[in-house]
Amino acid sequence: MNISTRQLKAFLLIAQLKNFTRAAERLHITQAGLSVMMRELEVQLASRLFDRTTRSVTLTPAGEKLLPIAQAAVEGLEQVAAQLDDMSDRARYLLRVAATPLVSSTLLPLVISRFRQQYPDVTVRVVDTDLKQVQALVEGGAADFGLGFFFEGSKSIERRLLYDFPLVLVGPLQAQADDAGLPAPAMPVPWDSLREQTLIGLPPDNPIQQLVDRQLARTGHADAERASFNHFDTLIAMVAIGLGSAVIPSFAMPACRRHRVSAAPLVQPQVTAGFHQISRKGRGKPFYMAEFTDMLIGMLPQMAAGDRQPPWRPDAGTPESG
Repeated sequence: MNISTRQLKAFLLIAQLKNFTRAAERLHITQAGLSVMMRELEVQLASRLFDRTTRSVTLTPAGEKLLPIAQAAVEGLEQVAAQLDDMSDRARYLLRVAATPLVSSTLLPLVISRFRQQYPDVTVRVVDTDLKQVQALVEGGAADFGLGFFFEGSKSIERRLLYDFPLVLVGPLQAQADDAGLPAPAMPVPWDSLREQTLIGLPPDNPIQQLVDRQLARTGHADAERASFNHFDTLIAMVAIGLGSAVIPSFAMPACRRHRVSAAPLVQPQVTAGFHQISRKGRGKPFYMAEFTDMLIGMLPQMAAGDRQPPWRPDAGTPESG
């Protein structure tokens, strides 16, 4: 038996209107085509469904028996179709972002808060994890895109450089605070002067630390034993209590403010860490990914500059460009 929803809907419309001609007009088919459709339905059911005269159309006992079953079947299918459409809409307006912990805690709350104000129907889901897992989630299709520093190359991944963050030297706060409670801007520090510094850092296998160590090697300071910590927040907190100074990307300036440490640009030369977005090659980009990325890019220069205004709150509105 191969009864279609189209046949059942046509049967119900004829039963409601009691007229083949008007039913055919509603269905935008010819009366002859509708008659053929009903004959096919009657053949499959081995029962006559309508008594037809020149003036009226009425249901046979078999048609009366089919009527509530057809109504329930069509209503059930329409309900399921509506639910599936709703699920499709929710999936269509869902952005799944995988990011490293510092990105997730420092940048994404600000971007998402502003993004939700402009696009309230879009849901943004964040997975905060380590760099390798971010890439694995994107490659496996569990995340639409990933954010972080120094992703490895991959045939299945396309990388987009969003911003180059200069490296800065952070140390215990010594400068006098201004009226807003923020430290005065620190003077640039040459890399060569780090020979005299007690440095702490990230683990040696961290890509950012490897970038730092390559530059420190030129100063003769890279081989010194130093305390290391897995997360930027921990590292900056240890700087705040005087355990040592650290070299980090200026991306972490909001965390430096939180822990009230000073930050000085490193020069001669200026070295930058690339902040990337990754997505899977050959896969269509989800709705609103471009808008989210544009909003994110617009906020990155302010983070790099360590804007001294205090708008780093979700409710502070759009900060002015530096």
